[in-house]
Amino acid sequence: QVHLVESGGGLVQAGASLRLSCAASGSAFRFHTMGWFRQAPGEEQEFLSCITSSGGRVYADSVKGRFTISRDNSENTVLLQMYSLRPEDTAVYFCAATPDYSGLNVYRKKDEYTYWGQGTQVTVSS
Repeated sequence: QVHLVESGGGLVQAGASLRLSCAASGSAFRFHTMGWFRQAPGEEQEFLSCITSSGGRVYADSVKGRFTISRDNSENTVLLQMYSLRPEDTAVYFCAATPDYSGLNVYRKKDEYTYWGQGTQVTVSS
């Protein structure tokens, strides 16, 4: 069982940066692939990025080059550093985790994740 808590959301102006943090508690954090998703009002949940336990990273095209995912297995945290924020980045951002003992697999679909945080709101004003 993994419990996830996101933090770091807020209201920023377009062009600003923001760093989201996801704190994980429970067993074997280092054996989980960690992902970030977001959901804007009236929209489907959107995959943003994930990082494997071995540090492999993938990004959605919509955030590639602007967002950076990282993890600290000693602190049981995963971060999403966001740069050059745009009004269309406004959404609730969710952290997710799924077990992967190989350390190699990336997961882009929400149904592939077992554990979810409660979300943190990011609002970007124009």
